[in-house]
Order: sequence, then structure tokens, then C-alpha cells
Amino acid sequence: MPRNLRFLGLPLGMLGGFALALYTLPSIAILSSRPVTAFQGPGIAIVAGGTVIGGLLGFFLIPAVVTWIWQGTKAVENLVQKMPVVDIVTGSVGLIIGLIIANLLGAAFRSVPGMSIILPTVGSVVFGYLGITIALKKHGDIVSLLGNTHRRERSAPAETGRAMILDTSVIIDGRIADIASTGFLDGRLIIPSFVLEELRHIADSSDVLKRNRGRRGLDILNRIQQEARLPVQVYERDFGGHLEVDDKLIRLARILNAPVVTNDYNLNKVASLHGVQVLNINDLANAVKPMVIPGEEMVVQIIRDGKEPGQGVGYLDDGTMIVVDGGKRYTGESVEVVVTSVLQTSAGRMIFARPLESHEAARVAP
Repeated sequence: MPRNLRFLGLPLGMLGGFALALYTLPSIAILSSRPVTAFQGPGIAIVAGGTVIGGLLGFFLIPAVVTWIWQGTKAVENLVQKMPVVDIVTGSVGLIIGLIIANLLGAAFRSVPGMSIILPTVGSVVFGYLGITIALKKHGDIVSLLGNTHRRERSAPAETGRAMILDTSVIIDGRIADIASTGFLDGRLIIPSFVLEELRHIADSSDVLKRNRGRRGLDILNRIQQEARLPVQVYERDFGGHLEVDDKLIRLARILNAPVVTNDYNLNKVASLHGVQVLNINDLANAVKPMVIPGEEMVVQIIRDGKEPGQGVGYLDDGTMIVVDGGKRYTGESVEVVVTSVLQTSAGRMIFARPLESHEAARVAP
């Protein structure tokens, strides 16, 4: 324990012991049926003993009490620093409401004998705790309700349709800006503040590739705000630094009951496990691609070798990969192929084909 606290506790304890001894002298005089004063007879011993005992208690206990209070204050401070500001405000409002209810109930029972002191104290503790607990557990609904009311007051048309939350990957991808500008979507786009913070960190990265991707994402956001036909809202609430961005997106989507727009395969799977709707840009892109059926003929340029022996790989104008069995020998050439099968996944569409027999015959002819 700090030495200065000991020397501070000594005079405080002596003063407290002296005051307590003086306070007890009248009671001792009544019990002994004779006058007891502080400056004669037993009164001197009582006052001196109380002063000494108080000084010893102050010397040993006050440093421990002060240290305990200091450690408790630091623990509360660290806890408050980790809590979102919204949770602090919500908890404080819940505490105030609980204390108001406790005070109103206590006023109704003040005339009851023995309840004027006990009931207000117990009621303040119970209803204060309930106010904080209920407010923190329902803070998402409260914030959502207040936010919706505030936005309706500012701009009623902005609430038409549903909200859609954009994640970092779909902003960097850029296609969401083109989709939003077409007018096919109905609702409003929500950009969480923690997504903006992640984009800023990526844009400030020392890695050139990451830095370019981050800056591209910021440019896409500016384009969305300027060109999109949908209202764009920046959601300021955060959920603390201990959560990953994907976890924050899922929590926000559950609070707002809104889907997450992404092209991240892992986020797609995790969100589905939590019951959160996901709008995958890749699924939309695949849905609007021209349909290709087995047996259809097309011309494709073989760009490189495939994974399997003899395979060649080419691409359509929309980026769809075509794997041509036996197409390795046509690398660098355009060849007529016939589609054999189509594989559709969330990551994209793959077309499997083989060279036309007429093309192969012309290739081997002298």
C-alpha cells in the first residue's frame, strides 16, 4: 500500500475515533447513572482509547479501502471504454427511468411504518438494475425505432422499400454502383461506419495492391452517392473493436432486419447460418448472363492450358470461363466448340465444351 495513504489515514482515523467517542459519552453516562465528560475520569480514557483505535484502523484500513475504490474505478472505466456509446446512453436512460419508478413507488408507501427508509432503498437498487438490464437487452430495438422515427421526420420518401447493407467486398467490386444507377433496386443503401473505417485502413495500406483496392472502394462510394437513384445512409453505430467486420455486419442486419449485399463467399455462408438474408452480386450477375445449354455451338479463343491434361481454357465476353476438353493444342487460336455441360455456383458459371468434329477434321486434313 502507498505510504502516503497510511499517513493520510492515520489523522483521519484519529479524528473519526475521537468524534465517535464523544458521540458515545452521553449513552455511557446514562448506562452508568453518573455524569461522564471528556476531560475527567473515565471520559478521558474513553476518548483517548477511541482516538487511538480510530488512528490504528485508519492507518491500516484506509489505504486498503482507497486502493480497492481506485481499482474498482479503473475497472469500470475500462469497461465503459469498451462499450459502444449507444449502449452507455441507453443504459443511463434505463437507470434514470428505473430510479423514477422506484421513487414514485416509494412515495406511495412512505406513510407505512418501517417502510419509509427500507422500501425506497431496495426499490432504487432493484428498479435501477432492471432499468439498465432491460435497456441494454432491448437497445437494438430502441435505436432502430428512434432511428426510423428520426429518418421519417427528415425524409419520408427515404423509407420506401427495404434497407440493404453494403459490405466492404461489394463496394470494392464496384458493380453495385452500376446496379444502383439502373433503377432496378428499390429501397435505400446502408453503409455502416465500420465498413468505411475498414476501407480507409485498406486505402492507407503500405501494400500497393491493397491501397489501390481501398481507393477504388472510396471512389465507388462517391459515385454511388452522386449517381445512384437510391437514398444512401451512413449508419454511425459501431459494436466495439473486439468484433470482426463480418460479425458486425451480421449483428447490424439482424437489428435492422435488412439483407447484406456482398460477393464474399464466406460471409454468405456465415450469414445464412445466422438466418440473415444475403444478396450476392455474383448470383445476380449469373442470373442475367445469356443462357447456354448443352449442344449449343459457339466460337471461343483458347487463352491458356487447363488443369487437366489436354484441356484449354477460354472466356466469353462477360467473363464466363469455358473449359474445352482437347483444346490445349488450339492455344492462341479461335475454335468452334459445342457445349457439353454447364456448372453453376455462387462463385460463377463454368462451361465445359469440346471442339466441333468438323473443326477437328479440318485441323488434321492435309
